[in-house]
Amino acid sequence: MSLLNWLKHTLLGTAPERDVSRLHQAGDALDTLTEKIDLSGGPLKPNHRRRALRDQRLLPKAHAPMRIGKRKLILAPTDAARWFSRTFLTRNRQLRDLATDAEQLERLGLPVWRTEQEVAAALGITLGQLRHFSIHRERERTPHYVTFAIRKRNGGERLIMAPKRRLKAIQRQLLPLLIDELPVTDHAHGFRRGRNIRTGAEAHVGQRVVIHLDVQDFFPTVTFPRVRGYLVACGYGFPVATALAVLMTEAQRQPVVIDGETFQVPIGPRHCVQGAPTSPGLCNAIVAKLDRRLAGLARKFTVAYTRYADDLTFSGDLDEPAVGRLLHHAIAIISAEGFRTNPEKTRVMHRGGPQRVTGVTVNQVLGLSRRERRKLRAAVHHIARGQPRDPATSVRGKLAYIAMLNEEHATKLLQYWNRLISGTHPPAAVLAPTVPPAVVAVGDGPALPGGRRFENGEQSKYWVVDVIGNDVAVWFGRIGEPGQLQRKAFTSPAAAARERERLIESMAAKGYAEKPAS
Repeated sequence: MSLLNWLKHTLLGTAPERDVSRLHQAGDALDTLTEKIDLSGGPLKPNHRRRALRDQRLLPKAHAPMRIGKRKLILAPTDAARWFSRTFLTRNRQLRDLATDAEQLERLGLPVWRTEQEVAAALGITLGQLRHFSIHRERERTPHYVTFAIRKRNGGERLIMAPKRRLKAIQRQLLPLLIDELPVTDHAHGFRRGRNIRTGAEAHVGQRVVIHLDVQDFFPTVTFPRVRGYLVACGYGFPVATALAVLMTEAQRQPVVIDGETFQVPIGPRHCVQGAPTSPGLCNAIVAKLDRRLAGLARKFTVAYTRYADDLTFSGDLDEPAVGRLLHHAIAIISAEGFRTNPEKTRVMHRGGPQRVTGVTVNQVLGLSRRERRKLRAAVHHIARGQPRDPATSVRGKLAYIAMLNEEHATKLLQYWNRLISGTHPPAAVLAPTVPPAVVAVGDGPALPGGRRFENGEQSKYWVVDVIGNDVAVWFGRIGEPGQLQRKAFTSPAAAARERERLIESMAAKGYAEKPAS
């Protein structure tokens, strides 16, 4: 740097310049030698609220023509090694020196972490431990994930990459701190508290046409650069966003023997994996823009739209030409957002045939199909007659599942159960090991004749507890209304008795008083 330029920068505070004579990026002019760095703190992108704040330590320095004394240390050796490692590589020159935008983080209700030290402190680990789990290694001796495959219904395999114990504990800590606070649209119904397949299917009940689209390779498409860019847009600085993105992504690896030693090397980019606790919530947040665009398309066609993970569903009163136009625009939007649809799973379901959303029938009412309910009724019949053909746990799960979808359907099945056992079996038969965990009774009569009854007058609730063999049975509900029976097995009668006493103490603390059984 010439003496004149050094004086101008030092005295007048001109914007620093970066030497790009040996660099080339798409859009750069071939004769570009330097570029000025914008320090105004304006929007990072047009129409964005995230400001382009720069880390002063990483900006080009104006060096005097003659240096007197030692050069001032800007970064500690460990920090410098971290900054120039492969983990921090990026082609975007405008991204590398970004600092944290605290205002943007506070606006979104996210924790303000300015450095990796603050992230480590929030997670209750040391900086060294954080960096151990947030480094991308091209040759991994001991991977942080266990990889296995499960079979799909169509005969294929689904690759599951489950983090090991220590990394999983860190990822689970990130859930309440960060992932659960990320903004998500109301159209997402998967992996959210208070949302499930029922809420996702309710909007499509009784519609003329139901359209289903499947996003192909949903989790693998959410790659490490995408996660890091999203966290930067939320307001985090480049180092914090990079560390968090590495913590929550991994590349598929395969073993390779080099000089007699086995290494796990990546065979693809890092991405959100199926098996990590953070992946579902993180992907829900990253596809929020896709949700908003598809919801806008749905409003244009006057139809409903919901998404459950990678299953996209539209429904409404559409004719064939409108269905074609909607599909065309929806696929174009999905492609523009960096995803692909699976043509083999695209379905257009009309009112005259079965209409299913995430496995739930939505033709007229929410629930299972008539055929599935008949099969479940037959399973209940065989269990009530002491001739079970299906495992009792399977029938319990199906009854609980149908109760979540449609209480009326579940009530009919449970009333059918009660009719079968009344008159042919003593009341204790209700507590046989093959009984489902919830049985509707007539009134709030004594389902457990030898049990102890407790009532809460303010809440108009009751419950009866008893020990039968190695099991604790509890009958509970509202006073004067049908109740539910639940049963839990223990290793011995003594263990079951201890659990009964614990339950009695717990309910007493909640305001329940013991009443003589009637």
